[in-house]
Amino acid sequence: MKIKNKVWMAAGFGVLQLGIAGAASAQDAIRLDSVVISATKNDQKQSQTGKVVTIIGSEVLERSHGKSLVELLNEQAGIVVGGATGNVGLNKSLFFRGAASVHAVVLIDGILASNPSGTGSSFDLRMFSIDQIDHIEIIKGGQSTIYGSDAIAGVINIITKKGTKAGNSVYGVASYGSYETYKGTIGISANVEQFSYNIAFTQGKTDGISEAANPVGNTDVFDKDGNKTGTVNANFAFQATDKFSVSPFLRYFYGHYDFDAGSFADNPSNNFKLERFNGGLNTKYDFGRSKINLNYSHEKSKINTLNQYGTSNSVGFMDLVDLFYNQKVGQKVDVLVGLDNRATRLNANSKAQTNLFSTYASVFLHDLSIFNLEVGGRYNKHKEYGENYTYNITPSVNVLEGVKLFGTVSTSFKAPTLENLFGAFGANLDLVPEKSKNYEAGFNLSFVEDRYSLRAAGFKRDLTNAIVYGTVGYVNQANQEVKGFEIEPAVRLSVFNINGYYAFVEGTEFNFITNQVSDYLLRRPKHIFGINAGVQATNALYLSSSFKYNGARTDGNFSDYVIEDLPAYKVLNFYGEYALLNKRLKIFADLKNILDEQYQEFYGYNSMGFNMNAGLSFIIK
Repeated sequence: MKIKNKVWMAAGFGVLQLGIAGAASAQDAIRLDSVVISATKNDQKQSQTGKVVTIIGSEVLERSHGKSLVELLNEQAGIVVGGATGNVGLNKSLFFRGAASVHAVVLIDGILASNPSGTGSSFDLRMFSIDQIDHIEIIKGGQSTIYGSDAIAGVINIITKKGTKAGNSVYGVASYGSYETYKGTIGISANVEQFSYNIAFTQGKTDGISEAANPVGNTDVFDKDGNKTGTVNANFAFQATDKFSVSPFLRYFYGHYDFDAGSFADNPSNNFKLERFNGGLNTKYDFGRSKINLNYSHEKSKINTLNQYGTSNSVGFMDLVDLFYNQKVGQKVDVLVGLDNRATRLNANSKAQTNLFSTYASVFLHDLSIFNLEVGGRYNKHKEYGENYTYNITPSVNVLEGVKLFGTVSTSFKAPTLENLFGAFGANLDLVPEKSKNYEAGFNLSFVEDRYSLRAAGFKRDLTNAIVYGTVGYVNQANQEVKGFEIEPAVRLSVFNINGYYAFVEGTEFNFITNQVSDYLLRRPKHIFGINAGVQATNALYLSSSFKYNGARTDGNFSDYVIEDLPAYKVLNFYGEYALLNKRLKIFADLKNILDEQYQEFYGYNSMGFNMNAGLSFIIK
């Protein structure tokens, strides 16, 4: 034990000397006031909004080829991705500020992405390769006024790579690592006159580890649960005139995952196949001081599952139309009005289908001396439950240069899913949407040309009419109260970036184990802190390290129906890359869980011990 503590202390000092890498994305978010945020649908600068925004820039993503998207998001303050360090096939749960995993929205290039065949309809983050992403926008807090249902706790907008640079280029990534894991990406990008495109394909495979943990004293050897995945992402852009553009897109994902029978329960034959197609387009007509955007998206997802209970198949569809208009009024007022329609159905020609129509509007007042304000509202009409409304009020004040105060009062909602309304077990057509009221306040400090920065935000969320599975099926009967705060300091000195974060959250929630409201949140620790650092050691050599502490938490034992306490754990990672050929070729190595910490994110399930991968990335122009 003494030796292990000494190793931990030495590693900790090493992290402090280097700084931090995972939170480097948080650093970029705090200091990049010139970056335009497209997820607001109004192309705002960060200095003009009171919303808590994190930008994970392209530089960070280029240094994350050894990670998955869920691992990268799990490094952000206020976000917990349950199962991020477990076996790849293990379900990943996205918890935003203590909210349930179905209370966050994922966008791809500003267009809603979902999984209509899934029970919660949430987008599966495993379906997108990090190698095909340009940058990521994260907006915390209730965002239903702009993005409607499910945007109760936050929004993640994944911006894909585009053919924006003149000429042609070929790029790729290849890596190999622990558990016979490999990943390869090849892409081609071009921009010629009024036409551009980016097409990329990623193939991945791993033998994995046993998803289920082996009980103490058991002598049986559990089998490995592997997976195979393939991803295609294609973007095109036609600049028909100086003012009018059309941008079609096509995306395809295939995954074959092995999984086990439950906590501490092996099953060599269990597996599921996930297939998703997404196609659509964005059209934009720019008048100069106004513009019209029309987004259309068609999604089809299919899940085939084989487990110890038999087989099941599910096919889901969603068609989205989102039309919105932006108008500048003078130099300091912007107006946004829009409408969207979402038609969803489960299995072709079935009765499990519904429609959600919405209209929304927001007014953005910016740079009024030291004052900015966003005010908006949304009207929703659902085929089954009828009507509901949401609103958003977000002021901010730039007190001094580098000092900003901000706050938000908003309401959000989550509509019942097709599974809730029409599913085979416990369906209830009388369900109403879950509703939340959100409060947020904080400050942002930035000094000495953004070399020193600090962001702090507190929040409170009151959720009512939560949909739970009761004794007779799905019902609206639970409430949730959550509060917490986040602190994100950052220092940028010459070749060093040092960033940290501390997140605290506590609350009440309906507990499926005890069938009552509990004063704790399953799988979400009260305390998380991390420190991440990077150093550009030479023009070619970049090194970084990250340390994260996850506090104690609880989880459900679904075999004995009792609550289990899971102890805190810590994870230390290291990354290094060396650039060659004028940075057109990079060799990288990503070492994870260097201390070989043994822990369970979920009760009865394995997490990765020490593991690593190495590879190269290239671009040919």
